[in-house]
Amino acid sequence: MPRPPRRSATLVAVLSVGFVVAALTGCSSTDDRAGLADAEDPISSSAADPSGPTGSSPIVFAFTCDTGDGAEQETYTTAAAVWEDGRTSCTAAPITGTEPSEQQRSALDAAAGDVTLEQLAAGCAVSGTAPWTSAVTSPSQAHLASGLERYCPGHPEIERLRRALAAYQR
Repeated sequence: MPRPPRRSATLVAVLSVGFVVAALTGCSSTDDRAGLADAEDPISSSAADPSGPTGSSPIVFAFTCDTGDGAEQETYTTAAAVWEDGRTSCTAAPITGTEPSEQQRSALDAAAGDVTLEQLAAGCAVSGTAPWTSAVTSPSQAHLASGLERYCPGHPEIERLRRALAAYQR
């Protein structure tokens, strides 16, 4: 049975206020209000550069994912939308924001320099594929898993990732 046509990438790219608020917390579930509070508390940069912007905002990503239909790709504004469609190959690009949020900084610290914020965001968006479905077998994989655990606590496969990380750390 053919799959019904998907909405256009242009329509998906249009941000609504609800999607932006959800995206500000990275991959956190909507129940994670601590990340939302961090996202709404910008860090002032006026002391560092009085002629520049008077504040900053957390980095928010859009995701471009392969659809599995040849070279076709689809753009998403939230990781949850990507999870719903079950995409396994995505890239992330910042669409707004100037500074990593506290949650994003914590994830980067946990990743110990082995991945970038863009790689963490893209990793958060995918499901049904590594690192969510595979064993952790190296220090770099452990750093990635640790970063994703902090960046993406609402991911549908987070418990599987935590078990793989715990098994590696034993």
